[in-house]
Amino acid sequence: MFGAILGDIIGVPFEFMRPQPQTKDFVLFSKDCHYSDDSVMTCAIADGLMNVDLSLDDNTIRQRLLQAVLKWGRAYPNAGYGGKFIRFLLSDNPRAYNSFGNGSAMRVSSVAWIGQTLDKVLHLAKLSAEISHNHPEGVKGACATAAAIFMARNGDDKSKIKAYIEQQFGYNLSATAEEIRTKYRLGKHNPVACEVSVPDAIIGFLISENFEDAIRTVVSFGGDTDTTGAICGSIAEAFYGIDDDLKNKVFDYLPDDLAQIVQNFAQRYQS
Repeated sequence: MFGAILGDIIGVPFEFMRPQPQTKDFVLFSKDCHYSDDSVMTCAIADGLMNVDLSLDDNTIRQRLLQAVLKWGRAYPNAGYGGKFIRFLLSDNPRAYNSFGNGSAMRVSSVAWIGQTLDKVLHLAKLSAEISHNHPEGVKGACATAAAIFMARNGDDKSKIKAYIEQQFGYNLSATAEEIRTKYRLGKHNPVACEVSVPDAIIGFLISENFEDAIRTVVSFGGDTDTTGAICGSIAEAFYGIDDDLKNKVFDYLPDDLAQIVQNFAQRYQS
């Protein structure tokens, strides 16, 4: 969770910037950094999972996750949600709306720390996506992200992670950094679609040297930088770890109630 939230905070100032920065040489924590919907929803899914018996049936788990998403989303309604999601969030009868956006992937990191097997992680990731992002691409993006985190935290090397994600989810993870930067610079794609941003975020991790370099790399791509930062950061944390000074930055930015979720989760699952 720390990695996802740090990626969000660091990526926020560059989101959809025109022209795109396209460089890794930027101030990591500037006056423009803040948490966004990516952090709120990451905390919401973690809170929901910590407060439900995972042996219960799928409908019950989905309902508890939905309740948590609505609770925290409505508590922080101005965090920067997309138009369709905010309508879902504030609806009297919220229903999944077939979204293929990357919101399902940016919020999924806690699933990969709670699930004890890859199959369980994939199942929980699917449930967490389906409450809103029930399009096949939305579900796939969440599952691919969760799988990469789970494999990284269990000691698999980058080549094994890359091969599994490509084989199981059909993503092409062979693009170079410059090819991705060119794609975003030209703007001829949908940067918030899972099928675009999830593989790019995973590539950012695969070509990185350490946690900070992973975040700098994925932000340098351009596009939806807070969300790709959250996705990439969640994988990079599991693979590299994060030093305590950087982790503590999370508590400088989050409000107390969200920070408490992060702290509780870390004590239960990441200590």
